[in-house]
Amino acid sequence: MTSKNTICLWYDGTALDAAKFYADIFPDSAVGAVHRAPGDYPAGKEGDILTVEFTVMGIPCLGLNGGPAFKHNEAFSFQVATDNQSETDRLWDAIIKNGGQESACGWCKDKWGLSWQITPRALIEAIADPDPAAAKRAFEAMMEMTKIDIAKIEAARRG
Repeated sequence: MTSKNTICLWYDGTALDAAKFYADIFPDSAVGAVHRAPGDYPAGKEGDILTVEFTVMGIPCLGLNGGPAFKHNEAFSFQVATDNQSETDRLWDAIIKNGGQESACGWCKDKWGLSWQITPRALIEAIADPDPAAAKRAFEAMMEMTKIDIAKIEAARRG
């Protein structure tokens, strides 16, 4: 890896599966080098995948097959700014339909427990509206949603 800063994500033996999934659904994403154990070690054998280099939307990541000791949680998430409802639906559905889980306000988890915020740019603009009443209406509409519905956000913003 050539990046000075790389996000390291802990997996329980499934780093390569996760990296392939992300590369399949997110633009500007790819699986890079796969590093295997040069010898046996307490939790595994020679040849086991230790780390996987991958990129998610241009962000360098390292998947570490560290075992079951640590789980992903909402303290870390990827926020993906989408341009339209079609992109929002495609990404959300890919995560949910592949073992993921819905949450609130555009958040979801993939089957590895990693959190994603699938956030339409229209939502970001609506809740930052200079008219406080419009921003409040859009925010309140968002609070009722799992996957973000841009048409409903824009309708709430307009009042």
